[in-house]
This record gives sequence, structure tokens and C-alpha cells, in this order.
Amino acid sequence: MKASTRSSSPELAEFLAAHPGRDLARDGLRLHYLDEGQGDPVVMVHGNPTWSFLYRRLVEALSPSYRTIVPDHIGCGLSDKPDDSRYLYTLESRADDLERLLDHLDVRENVTLVLHDWGGMIGSTYAARHPERIARLVVLNTAAFHMPADKKFPRTLSLFRDSPLGSFVARGLNGFARGTAMIGCKKKRMHKSLRDAYAAPYDSWANRIATHRFVQDIPLRPGDRAYDLVTWVQERLPLLASVPTFIGWGMKDFVFDETFLRVWERRFPDAEVHRFEEAGHYVLEDEAEALIPLIKAFLDSRRPSAASLPSLGAEN
Repeated sequence: MKASTRSSSPELAEFLAAHPGRDLARDGLRLHYLDEGQGDPVVMVHGNPTWSFLYRRLVEALSPSYRTIVPDHIGCGLSDKPDDSRYLYTLESRADDLERLLDHLDVRENVTLVLHDWGGMIGSTYAARHPERIARLVVLNTAAFHMPADKKFPRTLSLFRDSPLGSFVARGLNGFARGTAMIGCKKKRMHKSLRDAYAAPYDSWANRIATHRFVQDIPLRPGDRAYDLVTWVQERLPLLASVPTFIGWGMKDFVFDETFLRVWERRFPDAEVHRFEEAGHYVLEDEAEALIPLIKAFLDSRRPSAASLPSLGAEN
């Protein structure tokens, strides 16, 4: 699928030329990913409605020293976009895909996870399954746990998640991808050609299925499809408590706001935390010039050793 190349965005054209990527066959579906550089693996996991394009500048900064791996989830970016009869759009499927990709690439140790948005839940599910593989965490406006008790589910997300109107706006108008790009930067509004690049893969009703299914899969109460898995991951986070962790947070994110940041700080009290007061959800866009060097310095200063990796015998 090269539908996204129909966009006139120069940022997208530059990205596609510089980062052609590779494909993995996944049960008859094509999962696209970047695999650039050599060294300890840094696996960047995007959320909704972004794709590997989000991490382009971080890949370029880290690939001279690290092996950077960035999947496009099924339904996102340059991966296939099947209907519900061919793929189950759930958190568990996403984590299975990530695990299958990393096993295919023989990436099983010294893994750094970079997590943003729902990519935090996907990557943390993988980490909870294999804590002994995780060397470092980089956390960017995301979650690995249930919604904090003092956070109210945003009304806009409720519209997309629970109403027929949300389906029409997300899939008929591409409202979720374009709307998030419109409001995701707070320090400086994302210009149109960059917004076009983010929205380009989602160019038809059929190709917007993942942006809607992601929202529908957010678990809010027991009985929701992903609720038990999020509970399991949340309960296993203590296995990762000793992992060196970097947190970069856009403080003007209306979804992953300070209530989520406080949970991360409580669960990872030794984390290196950087608050960006004027940044929004797309903190890697708002604060790239400051944030990317900080991430690189963090990785460079915390080279993994066997003694520092989480123990399988750690307690929950």
C-alpha cells in the first residue's frame, strides 16, 4: 500500500525517500516497519492516530549509534488496513504483532522502548510479558495503566468511542487523524503540510478503520475487551521499577495530562522527568529541538549491563 504517497506534503515525500522501510508478513497481512542503524535496539511504538512518521527525527538522531526499529501497526501508516474479518483490532493483537516483529528480527535483549499515546499500552504489554528484555524506557504522553481515578474521560473521545456520529466523523471525515494533528501541537500550531503527512495514510473510509477501532478499544470499566489485559499489565509494572526511565511530557495534552504524569512519577520514582509546559500531545513535534537531545543523552548515559536488567524473580 503506497496510498500515502498521493499526498503533496513535502515532509512526507522526504520521509518516504529517506526511510523506505521493510515489510513483515503477518498471517497474510503486511506489517511495515523501519529498521535502521546498528547497536542496542531502540524500539519506538506509536499510538493513535499517528504512525512511524512521528519518530522520523528521533530515528535520524539515534540510528548512527543505535538500531532503531519502528513498526506501523496493522491499519496504520504503510501497513495493510484489513477489515474486521481479517484482523482483530485489539490491544492484545497489537502486542502480539510487536512481539512477532521483534522475534523475527532476533531482538530479545537490551531493548529500549520509546512509547507514545496508545503505544505505551502496547509496548508495556510486551514489557510485562518479557521484563528481562527491557533495558530502558522512554515515556512520552502515554499510559501503561488504567485511567487515573481523578481523570475524567474526555467528552470528545467519548463521542468517537461510543456514538454513530463518532464513526462518521472518524471514518467519513478523517476527523480523528486530522483533528488530533490540528490540536496536538500547542507551542506552535502544526502547519498544513505536516498535518497532511500525518493524515495521509488514512485516505478513505476503509483505510481509517484503525483510527476508530483504537478509540473503541479503550477500556473504561470491567467487561470492556481490553480491561483485563490492562489490569494485568498494571499489576506487573513493579517488574520494571528498576529499569532506567526517561519521561518527556507535554503539559498541555488534554488527554494524557498531568494526572497521568503523576501516576508515572509515583510508579517510577527514580525516573528522569522533563516537563514541557507549552507542549501538547505531539511533544516530539512541539519540542523536538530540546527533547531529542535529552533522549539521546539519557540513552548514552545509561548503557545496559546484565546486572541492571530486570530479574524474572522480581515481585509484583
